[in-house]
Amino acid sequence: MGRAKIKKKSTFIDMTAMSDVTVLLLTFFMLTSTFVKKEPVQVFTPASVSEIKIPETNILQILVDPQGKIFMSLDKQPDMKAVLEKMGEEYGVEFTPEQEKKFATASAFGVPMRSMQKYLDLPSEQQDKLLKNEGIPCDSTDNQFKSWVRNARQVNPDLRIAIKADASTPYAVIKNVMSSLQDLRENRYNLITSLKTTSDK
Repeated sequence: MGRAKIKKKSTFIDMTAMSDVTVLLLTFFMLTSTFVKKEPVQVFTPASVSEIKIPETNILQILVDPQGKIFMSLDKQPDMKAVLEKMGEEYGVEFTPEQEKKFATASAFGVPMRSMQKYLDLPSEQQDKLLKNEGIPCDSTDNQFKSWVRNARQVNPDLRIAIKADASTPYAVIKNVMSSLQDLRENRYNLITSLKTTSDK
């Protein structure tokens, strides 16, 4: 007697639960992720074994590239706008509301005050190109860096200072930055480094 053939049925898998989990995970990662600010120059920080993390808010970051150019950034737009106004008063420069808005939304700044108005009037693509070749003056004749730090501290007394310098930046430049901070009695600051691994030993 021949065997009865069993009719094959198509397999159906309900993917509703999997879709729900995917949407929940995507939402979680979107809400908990932090966006890295665009920096004007690429910096490769020196390695260290310290695992202390700097806070994510109330940060005044000082960026020093291998050529010794100094750039700065603040994490709050109202602070950026208020500091620009104070610098304008100190150096006798008036900014339009459009220029102040552009400055407040910038990820970093680093041009001399005499060039700030022209810099803020440029399109963002040209600003990025110009910024790489500028830098905040920090010499004995014109130390605008100290003015930026002093005014930033007046705007937000809770600021934490963090220095991020390239591993190949000359020591004299870093020493000048630290001396300027000491002149302002800013003796507490963080140095941003990359974590040293066992292969670095």
